[in-house]
Amino acid sequence: ADFIVADDLDTLVTRMNALTPDAPVRPDHIRAQIEARDGQLDNPFGKDAQITAIRGARAYRGDRLIRTAKPHAILDPANGPLIAVRLNILTRKSLGGLHSDLQGRVLTPEGTVLPGLYAAGEVCGFGGGGYHGYNALEGTFLGGCLYSGRLAGQNA
Repeated sequence: ADFIVADDLDTLVTRMNALTPDAPVRPDHIRAQIEARDGQLDNPFGKDAQITAIRGARAYRGDRLIRTAKPHAILDPANGPLIAVRLNILTRKSLGGLHSDLQGRVLTPEGTVLPGLYAAGEVCGFGGGGYHGYNALEGTFLGGCLYSGRLAGQNA
């Protein structure tokens, strides 16, 4: 149910909009995006990130032979059919967490201490935009998790 296959873009977009009527897409906008991408194929200095990544992967013979397809025009009927996939957005982290104080105690919406409840790690809110910033790499939160866990444990 999450995959739509069609031989032409207009049919694909019509079927996409039937699948998700609350979030329709405009055929002209989709066509413009794909044509802009396809226009980068003949430009060795193009800026399309996906085409650049494919070309980079294909520089290695093993990837060129078995792992990556040669970049091709999406709208060329010889390269069809077209496939749309409905995405289900999930969040990996909230960049927030429970409101807590410097002792790891969880606070109520009014800002008072909720007796007996402590928070540590990303759940206490340090993870998103704290000392690592919003673009922190995976694994860089370990130090903060250990530190906040130690504080919460000592205060509990």
